[in-house]
Amino acid sequence: MTADAVAASSDDGVQAAGAVLWRRTSSEIEVALVHRPKYDDWTFPKGKLDEGESHEEAALREVEEETACSGAMGVELASTSYSDAKGRSKTVRYWAMKLEREGDFVPNSEIDAVRWVRLDEAERVLSYAHDLDVLASFIDSGVASST
Repeated sequence: MTADAVAASSDDGVQAAGAVLWRRTSSEIEVALVHRPKYDDWTFPKGKLDEGESHEEAALREVEEETACSGAMGVELASTSYSDAKGRSKTVRYWAMKLEREGDFVPNSEIDAVRWVRLDEAERVLSYAHDLDVLASFIDSGVASST
């Protein structure tokens, strides 16, 4: 267990991690958004920490599980805190993650679609204001413009 490893739910509420998975096309940057049919929303890939798992490990695992893609961890972005569907306090830490391998996504009951969108389109598609803050943090980080 790393120094960052914590329980998924603790006195600090639910702990989760995710990423802004991104790729460069010939002319622009695109980010991956996932659609969750249970909530009918578009968001970044993310999920709760497994027991003994670090936030970074959880972010890598969740991206793989939800998008069938893998990527390289980059800078940490803005975190979000909000009440989840069960009324619990939830904190999600995010990282920029550059796409390294794109797998074959298979729709399932948790995530039924993965969509690659331009940054300006992501601003219109994302379902939550806190995700817009994460997107702004990604843009402000300059990660995508420096590689």
